[in-house]
Amino acid sequence: MEKINALLLEREEDLSTTLHSIGDGVISTDKNGLVVKMNPIAEKLCGWTLTDARERPLTEIFHIVNADTRKLVINPVHQVLQDGNIVGLANHTVLISKNGTEYQIADSAAPIKNRNGEISGVVLVFSDVTEQYAAEKQIRDNQTRFKNLLEHLEAGIVVHAPDSSVKYSNPRACEILGLSPHQMRGKTGIDPTWKFVDEWGLPLPVEKYPVNQIKTTQQPIKNIIGGICLPDNNSIIWVTINGIPSFDHKGQLAEIIISFFDITERKQINEELLAAKLKAEESDQLKSAFLANMSHEIRTPMNGILGFADLLKQPGLKGEKQQSYIQIIQKSGVRMLNIINNIIDISKIESGLMKLDINESNVNKQIEYIYAFFKPEAQAKGLQLWVVSTLPAAEVNIRTDREKLYAILTNLIKNALKHTHEGTIEFGYELKTCNGSPELEFFVKDTGVGIPKDRQEAIFHRFVQADIADKMAYQGAGLGLAISKAYVEMLGGKIWVHSEEAKGTTFYFTLPYNAETESGSVVESCGKSVMTSENSEHLRKLTILIAEDDVVSQILLEKMVKSLAKTIIKTQNGVEAVEACRDHPDIDLVLMDIKMPLMNGYEATRRIRHFNKEVIIIAQTAYGLTGDRKKSIEAGCNDYISKPINAAHLRAMIQKYFRN
Repeated sequence: MEKINALLLEREEDLSTTLHSIGDGVISTDKNGLVVKMNPIAEKLCGWTLTDARERPLTEIFHIVNADTRKLVINPVHQVLQDGNIVGLANHTVLISKNGTEYQIADSAAPIKNRNGEISGVVLVFSDVTEQYAAEKQIRDNQTRFKNLLEHLEAGIVVHAPDSSVKYSNPRACEILGLSPHQMRGKTGIDPTWKFVDEWGLPLPVEKYPVNQIKTTQQPIKNIIGGICLPDNNSIIWVTINGIPSFDHKGQLAEIIISFFDITERKQINEELLAAKLKAEESDQLKSAFLANMSHEIRTPMNGILGFADLLKQPGLKGEKQQSYIQIIQKSGVRMLNIINNIIDISKIESGLMKLDINESNVNKQIEYIYAFFKPEAQAKGLQLWVVSTLPAAEVNIRTDREKLYAILTNLIKNALKHTHEGTIEFGYELKTCNGSPELEFFVKDTGVGIPKDRQEAIFHRFVQADIADKMAYQGAGLGLAISKAYVEMLGGKIWVHSEEAKGTTFYFTLPYNAETESGSVVESCGKSVMTSENSEHLRKLTILIAEDDVVSQILLEKMVKSLAKTIIKTQNGVEAVEACRDHPDIDLVLMDIKMPLMNGYEATRRIRHFNKEVIIIAQTAYGLTGDRKKSIEAGCNDYISKPINAAHLRAMIQKYFRN
C-alpha cells in the first residue's frame, strides 16, 4: 500500500510539474464544475490563485464574453459535462480577469473519465492569443482598406496570373473597358477580344500587349500610351498604362499587376489644341501673306496715281499721251477703292457689324446692268460675255439686299475676267426647287485656268487665294470670295464651286425666291444705271446747293454738275446749308455731305424738311457703311451716293429726278 501511495504521489508531482511548465492555462474541475486545479498561467490570466479559486464554480473564475457583442459566452465546461464531448470556443472570445484585464483567448474543454468511463470532471486548456488576434485583425483591416482603396481608385487595376489570365479587376477597370467583373475574369493577354493600338493608332502585335511584355521580360513598364478597342462599338479608349511583375518567395512570377488611366478626353483636348495651334500658325501664315499682298495691292495703284500725276506736270504734255496718263490714274484709283472696300467689308463681317438691307429688287435689271458694265472689259481681253436670265418680267422682282447681290456677282465676274485669257464667260440664273422651296441658282462660268482640287474649299476662307505663294501674280487681296460667301449665307443661300485645272471654273450660289408681282411702281436695278451725256440735254438748268466741308470735294462736285447748273451755292457745314435753303427757296437740288462740322447732314436734312418738302436732297458720304442709305432716306433724303463719286453715276441719279 505504501508503494502504491508513493507511486500516486510521484505521478501527482509529475502532473503538477507538467502543468506548471506548459505555456497554456489549464483548469480542471470536478463533475459539478467546481475548480480543482489551476496552473500558474491560468492563475495569471484569470487573476485568481488556486487557493482562492479551489472549489469555486468555474463560471466565477473563468469569466468570458463575446469580443464583438460583449455578451456572456456559455461556459464550455457545462457543455462538456452535459454532452461528454470536447468543446472549443469561438476565436473572438475575451477572458476578463479578476482585476478587469482582458485577454483574447483560444481554448478547448475535454471530459475527464474514470476507469469505468464515467465523467469525473473537466479539463479546460486555454491560451492568450491577444497579440496574434491583433495581428490578424490588422491584416483584416488592411485587406478591407486595400479593397476599398482599389474599388474607389480613379485608376483601373487588373491583376493577372502568370499565364496572363485575369484574377481580379477593380470596378474602374471594368467601367473603362465596358466589361463586367464576370466577363473580365479569366481573360488572357492573347484573348482576341482585346485589341490594342499604339499612340499613333497603329495595331499592336499580341506580344507587345502590356501584360505580355511584362510576362516575357519580367520587367515593369511605365507610362505607356495606347488605345484599347472596345468590342461592343469599335470605339477606342485611350489610356496610360503602368505595370509591374510580382514574385513569390522562390523568385517565380506570381502575378502581373496592371494599372491604367482613361486619358481619352485629355488626348482629345490635346489633339484639339494641336489642331488649333496648326490653324493659328496657318492663320498667321495667311495673315502674313495677306499683309504682304495688301502692301503690294495698295502700293501698286498708289505708284500709278502718284507717278502719273507727277508726269502730268510735264510742260507741253497733251493729246493722246495726256489722256493715257489720266486713264492710268483713274484705273489705279478704282483698283485702290476696291481694295479699301474689301478691307472695310471683311472687317464688318468679322466684327458682326454687317447688316442686311432687304428691299424689292429686279433681278433681270441687275443682270443687264452687270452685263453692260463688264462687256467692254471682256471685249478688251478678246472674251465673249454671255448672259442667261430665265424669269419673265412679271416675276423678276424679289426681296433681297440688292447691293450684296450686286457685290457677289461682280466679285465672281471679276475673278472670272482675271483668270480667263481666252474663251467665254457666262453668268445668269435659273429658277429651281430645293426641298420643296423655290430658289434662284446663280452661276458664273468661265474657261479660265481653273482651281486645284486641294484649294477649292480654302478659297472661300479669309485672306486666301487659290495659291498664297508669290508665284501667282494675280492682283487681289484674297478677300472677294470670303466676302461673297458671307453675303450669300447672310441672304439665306449657299455657295460652291466646280472647277478643273486648265479647263475652267463655275461658281454657283443660291438665294431664296420670294417673287414680288410688279405693280407699276419703279424698281431700281441697284442705283448704278449709267446715263450718257446725251441725256443731259433734256434737263432744265438747276439751282444747286453743295453742302460740303472738304474743299477738294467741293471743287470736284462743282465741276461735275456745272453743265447742269444755272446757279451753284456752296456751304461748309450743316447750319449754313439749312440757312441757304431758307434764304433760297428756289433751290432745286441739295448735294448733302453727311459728316460736316457744327451740324451733320442727317440733322440738316431733317430741319430743311420742316419748311421745304419739295427740294431734292442727295446724301453723299465717304463712310460707305451698310445702313447709310436707309439712314439717309429716313432723315428725309431722296437718294444716296457714296464717295468717291462717279460723275456718270451722279448725273444719272440727277436725271432720274429732273427728266423733262
